[in-house]
Amino acid sequence: MAVFSRAELEEFGDRMVKHLNKCFSEECKSLGEPEVRKLIQYGVGRAASYGITVERDVCKYIDLMMAFGVDFDQSTHHSWASNVLNHPKLKNPTRKMNRLFQVAKRHC
Repeated sequence: MAVFSRAELEEFGDRMVKHLNKCFSEECKSLGEPEVRKLIQYGVGRAASYGITVERDVCKYIDLMMAFGVDFDQSTHHSWASNVLNHPKLKNPTRKMNRLFQVAKRHC
């Protein structure tokens, strides 16, 4: 989470809570806001572990967590995610996220 300052992380968290409640309302209602905020913080860290630090890309990553599960990137059921995230030729984080999103759409 060092990629965001504390203030930036709080502001991002606020925007993400609104976004997730809009796009994943049932899941957010079930979790409750404190857990949604924990999920967002966890997602920021997971995304950063793959070099994904641009806010828009982190948002997409968290969206995928909501759609496929918190640890979708490590799940044997979603090996496609790990394949994209760890692909040696996908160095640019935004390209990596765009590719991951494309592949994810095929698995919905």
